Amino acid sequence: MIVRCFTVGEIEENCWLVVDEVTGDAVLVDPGAEADRLLAAVDAEGATLTGIWLTHAHFDHIGGIAGIVRQRPVPVWLHPLDRDIYDNAVTSALRFGLEVEQPAAPDHELAEGDTLTLGKNSFSVMHLPGHAPGHVGFLGDGVLLSGDCLFAGSVGRTDLPLCNPTAFQHTLKRLANLPGSVRVLPGHGPATTIARERASNPFLRQFASA
Repeated sequence: MIVRCFTVGEIEENCWLVVDEVTGDAVLVDPGAEADRLLAAVDAEGATLTGIWLTHAHFDHIGGIAGIVRQRPVPVWLHPLDRDIYDNAVTSALRFGLEVEQPAAPDHELAEGDTLTLGKNSFSVMHLPGHAPGHVGFLGDGVLLSGDCLFAGSVGRTDLPLCNPTAFQHTLKRLANLPGSVRVLPGHGPATTIARERASNPFLRQFASA
């Protein structure tokens, strides 16, 4: 499996390109902006884009979808509890003085325990609410595509509309109990591991022995 990070947009969001080396199938996780650049990256790998997986629907994670789907009509996966956020992406971006193109409705709903396949690889869907009500992570092949719930040395905000700090505490406890070897691929900033965050991240360290 090939995993590439592309930091896009004015908020410097990480879009992850995941490619199955056997089949050449690929997905983009959280394409927040720069649709042409992301499609060029897919082509550079000699891959075929088969879908878009969303950890959550904040505008900086979905702003590139419309431009991608216009050129490659692939399905989009989103947890239904984030649909209101998704549908209001344009308004949300304007609050930050930014512009995004509203994407069409998502094609598939995600739920806790779902399995998504990419060629020979499979990912389990983890519902990880708190930063957003429908926030999910994708766990497979020793990596967690964590969106904005866990960063290197920090965690996602809980002061935005529809955030839930109480739910987020349960999410962080769940993450802290993942195997330490799991590599965390976040929505912003550098990659890390669960073991590193359990040891040094003050938000996760409190749950290390819980």
